[in-house]
Amino acid sequence: MEIIVAVIVGVLFAVGIYLILTQDLLRIVLGTSLLTHAVHLLLMAMSMLKTGAAPLLGRGQEEFVDPLPQALILTSIVINFGITAFFLVLSYRAYQKLDTTDMDRMRSESSKHRGRRR
Repeated sequence: MEIIVAVIVGVLFAVGIYLILTQDLLRIVLGTSLLTHAVHLLLMAMSMLKTGAAPLLGRGQEEFVDPLPQALILTSIVINFGITAFFLVLSYRAYQKLDTTDMDRMRSESSKHRGRRR
């Protein structure tokens, strides 16, 4: 099972990096989101899903599940949601201002705007 998850993590990392290296702004945002999902799966696979009781004292259980990886992943999901929302708003504002989502055209338009202000 761990091998399948490792292959899925590798594919998600590869697709995420490919999307980040493209020229379209929306693909860059989707690539960062895919990378964080790959990290979530990697953390879950590295914590080796263990079976056991909830980590409560006084229950008479011998084996407990480690709650730290789940807490880290939950925190990361919340942070990922906030960053993705910020990136989408930022890209929408850039599209409104520069009328393009292509990174090369955005650089040239941005330099034109900077030259006009001076």
